[in-house]
Amino acid sequence: MSSLKDNGMIQVANLHKRFGNHQAVNTLILEIPAGEIYGLVGPDGAGKTTTLRLLCGALRPDQGKIEIAGYDVARQTEEARAKIGYLPQRFSLYEELTVLENIRFFAEVRGLKATAWYPRCMEILAFVGLEEFTNRRAGQLSGGMKQKLGLAAALVHEPQVLLLDEPTTGVDPVTRQDFWQLIIRLAVKGDVAVLVSTPYMDEAARCTRVGFMQHGQLMVEGTPQELRQRLNGRVLELRGEPLPLLRSLARADTDVEDAQMFGDRLHLRVGPGTSERVIDRLQALVPAMGGQIASLRAVSPQLDDLFIAMSEPRNG
Repeated sequence: MSSLKDNGMIQVANLHKRFGNHQAVNTLILEIPAGEIYGLVGPDGAGKTTTLRLLCGALRPDQGKIEIAGYDVARQTEEARAKIGYLPQRFSLYEELTVLENIRFFAEVRGLKATAWYPRCMEILAFVGLEEFTNRRAGQLSGGMKQKLGLAAALVHEPQVLLLDEPTTGVDPVTRQDFWQLIIRLAVKGDVAVLVSTPYMDEAARCTRVGFMQHGQLMVEGTPQELRQRLNGRVLELRGEPLPLLRSLARADTDVEDAQMFGDRLHLRVGPGTSERVIDRLQALVPAMGGQIASLRAVSPQLDDLFIAMSEPRNG
């Protein structure tokens, strides 16, 4: 009998994976129920891809336990894999085959019978918006359409767990939007758990929960709102010119922990309880140094602010 609680689909306990001297995953704990979109974020090399490869059984952990839909990945590998749809960063299509031929191949590999593959393939191609391109060769698809075909291949056997490794990297904004609408529609049904790694904080904000990973460890997790609240009262928005001067002056302030460009403005992260002091000092200093302030005010933190703060090297 499964040790998963309630409708949990992914459960990871004390997971470790090392490559030589590099600890890729360290003491990882995850619990993701059906109906949830869990976003895994972190800098390059944080361990996100290794985590997804461990979950789908492509890698064996050095230590720890993984359960997928109630199946122990180490002892019941094939049963667990049958419940997983996995879209890696580099999805391999057969470019000489058509869209329908590609999806048929993945359907048959997943065990769909001859009488079942066609209606299921057409259903899933309609879901991802490729039903009009069944006879187009995969090599002639755009990057976004290839990703949609990859998603269709991952979904063709109706998995209960969907693992997506940076699925929208390199595709245009419209396709990113379309792709996320598909993911949200899947999650709304309530019977699929989605784990997606992403470098985009606007995508992370769409997730039910977000986990920030660094050096193989899960540093913090929570809903997007909960994570943003960790910096409440500590982010100032500075508009003015010239921005390089404003950034230099802000970073020289002892209460400013960081100053980052956010388009045509700066976000200053300040120490707890110091925002008013920083505002007063910069309003006096900037004009004296030849700069101009159009506005300087406290704003609600964004996930980008937390991401930047968490990515900074820890002293000691």
